[in-house]
Amino acid sequence: MRKLFSLRHWRHVFVRIFRLLASKDVRLVDKLIYLVPVLLYWVLPDVMPLLPVDDIAVTMLAAEWYTRYMERKYGGSAR
Repeated sequence: MRKLFSLRHWRHVFVRIFRLLASKDVRLVDKLIYLVPVLLYWVLPDVMPLLPVDDIAVTMLAAEWYTRYMERKYGGSAR
């Protein structure tokens, strides 16, 4: 729980996600697994009006999940 509030942790997550999204080894479909839901949530935040979560929080949580999933799937080759 403590790492969720760590700026160092989130900086590391976003560096990893940038590398994954820029990597030629990661398939476009796998990149869209992260990009489409996050972009839709930013554009259509009222789709889930009963969920009081900020756009940035959703993006950060999705980034955390996505980086772990893709790094397990592609290993070290997606750099």
